[in-house]
Amino acid sequence: MVSVVVRGTLVQLQTPDEMRGRVSAVNSLFIGTSNQLGEFESGVTASLFGTVPATVLGGIGTMVVCLLWTRFFPQLLAIDRLDRPRAKANPQDSPAGN
Repeated sequence: MVSVVVRGTLVQLQTPDEMRGRVSAVNSLFIGTSNQLGEFESGVTASLFGTVPATVLGGIGTMVVCLLWTRFFPQLLAIDRLDRPRAKANPQDSPAGN
């Protein structure tokens, strides 16, 4: 549940205001279908290999995906807060720039 809340918050904060509804709808569609597809995949894997090997294989697969995501999306590792990122100040707008 914590993961769902964190991901949902990040999607809402990082999406431009004019796209937020559409992105949220697509995100919920993928989350809803991924849970059912994951349950199906887990059942098939358990019936083919047995419960314990399927669990171990699923754990290894999860770690591989996490490692790949940290390689492909390093900016996700830099996120340490859930508040909205501040826009970078334009040096011309600051009193020191005048």
